[in-house]
Amino acid sequence: MKIVDPATEEEIAFIEPGEVGPVVENAKRAFASWRRVSPGDRAKLLRRFASVIDAHIDELAAIEVRNAGHTQGNARWEAGNVRDLLDYYSGAPERLCGLQIPVAGGWDVTFHEPLGVVGVIVPWNFPMPIAAWGFAPALAAGNTVIIKPAELTPLTALRIGELALEAGLPEGVLTVLTGPGSVTGRELVSHPDVRKICFTGSVEVGKQIMAACAPDLTRVTLELGGKAATVLFADANLEKAAAALPGAVFDNAGQDCCARSRLLVERSVHDEFLALLEPHVRNWRCGTDMGPLISAAQRERVASYVDNPLMQGSAPHGKGYWFPATVLAAGPGDRHWREEVFGPVLSVMPFDSESEAIRLANDTEFGLSGSIWTRNLGRAMRVSRAVEAGVLSVNSHSSVRYWTPFGGVKQSGLGRELGPDAPLAFTDTKNVFISEED
Repeated sequence: MKIVDPATEEEIAFIEPGEVGPVVENAKRAFASWRRVSPGDRAKLLRRFASVIDAHIDELAAIEVRNAGHTQGNARWEAGNVRDLLDYYSGAPERLCGLQIPVAGGWDVTFHEPLGVVGVIVPWNFPMPIAAWGFAPALAAGNTVIIKPAELTPLTALRIGELALEAGLPEGVLTVLTGPGSVTGRELVSHPDVRKICFTGSVEVGKQIMAACAPDLTRVTLELGGKAATVLFADANLEKAAAALPGAVFDNAGQDCCARSRLLVERSVHDEFLALLEPHVRNWRCGTDMGPLISAAQRERVASYVDNPLMQGSAPHGKGYWFPATVLAAGPGDRHWREEVFGPVLSVMPFDSESEAIRLANDTEFGLSGSIWTRNLGRAMRVSRAVEAGVLSVNSHSSVRYWTPFGGVKQSGLGRELGPDAPLAFTDTKNVFISEED
């Protein structure tokens, strides 16, 4: 697999695909001993892993800047997020508490048993954090993990796998398996000794993975597409919303399933808000505020959605898959309003009432995230309950905190990641009754 720097189009590495069978067998053997590591010792190993990641933040960030085209600031945050996730879930092994349930004639207790080998299939848009969303809680619960990075962006995953060994994790506990999704990913998903798959990516591939998991009843967590809406009411702090919105749409060049790529603005402030937004859009800079798109094919795809922009920033010419921040007027049937563009493109539509705003926000197959801007607390609560999305924020654009649950509804996915309960998703609950009689 040829690895290319999307900012320069320079070939930076060539990676040979791995073999699924031996990797799964090794992870299965490692599971037999890893599950028996005491909770306290497993917690210490995860804390040590976090410390090793912390010592290599700059190195990991530099790799991601070249491999994924991320800005230096974003890449450092992403590497730090891996460290923080390991620190957070290092507290889980000693807190995976079961229950003692009152019964007649004895005692009844429950245990949270690890599943076994877990496959974490990672997309190219956030290679480090999304890998850690899966492997950190899975390891904490006593599973062994195989990371299958995207074929475009495997380099940080490979280095994290090396750092896991440096931190003292036994061989086979955390393994990186490279290769194309159509071959390596498919074999991993259908392997009978893989007991759970965590996948982040497109709806189409997510459905294929779910079908491939069905014969062995392999568990799945799916985080799929998004078409998040910002619903802006006339009573909102318009200046604050205008300053915050570009980061919510254009960060990572819009290659984010949580990107607030649809904007619904109450008609009475529509023109005023766009006037406030325009300087922020025009000043959103390629190279500092956002990097390039991941590939030439992705740039061509994004460009196919853009015609007659309302406003647009600038992008470098020459080498690199750059695309400017772009705002488009939208109608309900427009492709850029309905489909996930996965680029720095914002679609704008006015609304006249709260009920219309809710209807338009929900008029999509997706339901991952979104934002509501209003100073009216009652309206904020009503609209939050009515909008069909797994993660919402009011008067902000925050979607992901590692200590709170994350996931979508409708075509945006199945299951939840992150938050205090994530390790439980990598366990089975076992119930044991102990009779009082000999």
